[in-house]
Amino acid sequence: MFDTIIIGGGPAGYLAAERLGHEKKKVLLIEEQYLGGTCLNMGCIPTKTLLNSAKLYVHAKEAEKFGVKIQGLSYDWQLIQNWKAEVVTRLRAGIEGQMKRLGVETVKGRGEILVPPSGANPAKVRFVSPNGVIAEHEGKTVLVCAGSIPVMPPIPGAKDNPLVVDSTALLSVETVPRRLAVIGGGVIGVEFAGLFSSLGSAVTVIEMMDEIVPFMDKEQAPLLRRAMKEVSFRLGCKVEKIEIGSGAVVHYAAKDGTPEKLEADLVLMAVGRRPVLKGWGAEAAGIDISPGGVAVDDRMRTNIPGIWAAGDLTGRSLLAHSAYRMGEVAVADILAGLDGTVAGKAGIPNRMRYNAVPWAVYGITEAAGVGITEQEAAAKGIAILKASLPMKVSGRFAAENTFAGQGAVKVIAGAEDRRILGIHAVGAYAPEFIWGGAALIEQEFRIDEVKQLIFPHPTVSELIRDAVWAI
Repeated sequence: MFDTIIIGGGPAGYLAAERLGHEKKKVLLIEEQYLGGTCLNMGCIPTKTLLNSAKLYVHAKEAEKFGVKIQGLSYDWQLIQNWKAEVVTRLRAGIEGQMKRLGVETVKGRGEILVPPSGANPAKVRFVSPNGVIAEHEGKTVLVCAGSIPVMPPIPGAKDNPLVVDSTALLSVETVPRRLAVIGGGVIGVEFAGLFSSLGSAVTVIEMMDEIVPFMDKEQAPLLRRAMKEVSFRLGCKVEKIEIGSGAVVHYAAKDGTPEKLEADLVLMAVGRRPVLKGWGAEAAGIDISPGGVAVDDRMRTNIPGIWAAGDLTGRSLLAHSAYRMGEVAVADILAGLDGTVAGKAGIPNRMRYNAVPWAVYGITEAAGVGITEQEAAAKGIAILKASLPMKVSGRFAAENTFAGQGAVKVIAGAEDRRILGIHAVGAYAPEFIWGGAALIEQEFRIDEVKQLIFPHPTVSELIRDAVWAI
């Protein structure tokens, strides 16, 4: 019998398996495709690998401004794809090795809860291998990390159209499309728009909302959009149908209702992702689910004792780093039950907190943020203090970037208690230093406390401190 059976080997699942294995628990990890899940194999890592190659190409084209001359510059898409495959394979092998080292048993196939745990009776989970071999396993506890899949909206002409692809298919196209239409201006759409436009594609993003990346601060989103000079944006537009002509023809209504159309060689459907709620036994186990995801508390417990859920499946925060933390929180609670100890060590409660989860956009121009935006503060009736500083005042940013006016760092604090409530940034290195903003919010730092911190110089992260002083 296993201490814990984990269904799904993405960030939440494999990190939970790692943590449990480190505690010498007997763990079975069931993954239908590849360890690492969508993030490693079809999302975060391959996308960032391709983006890095594109950035190198862009920087090389700009190199003469820095005094470096390059003759005969070009890129090789196949070699870029080869590098992506090498990175993914190497990281996947690292996870597989870690599972073996920690004694985690991993199997490839589909896992489904047949009977939930009840009292002294263990859970029963059916495993079906790719070649149809069926086995049943028993576990004292179950952690479900089934992940999410791309959303394909019911747009006439989109389904089964060879010229309409999701993000997974676009990662492996054989050639860079000459014309790319992106439906959806969220994180996925913006990242792919930046990638392919930098490699020469004529990219048009069609977004139904009035601005890209709708959850961004309304002062910052336009900065990101304007930095993507090679991309054409159609905001406040609704796609009505897709036809096939010499290529794909996207018909959409402009903001004022005027009918418009766009021709493209390929269409990326990037309108978001949704939790996988079927195929792993939610119904048989009696787990409380809704279209938004599996209901969990702040310890990642479902409504069924002995079953936890973590990652995209919950619908709470569809980010790999959120999934990592959810997996850790679930493990702490599982161990508390298995060992009879208190969840969390040194008096620190191990629970999931969402107020300080950072987000990031990785493009040729990057962006990141954590905490509330100015607009969210206004909606909640919170009086704030704020300051925004342009990236160009950072010595390092000015030294390493050709467009000195690009981007800004914005800090939001409560007017009454002067507590840091939000930090938002557009510009180089933003995803690398936003964790510091998350720490300030998590630990409830006040303005005067941040002013006493020492930031390394010259770094772009100094702009957080400078913005606090500006407040």
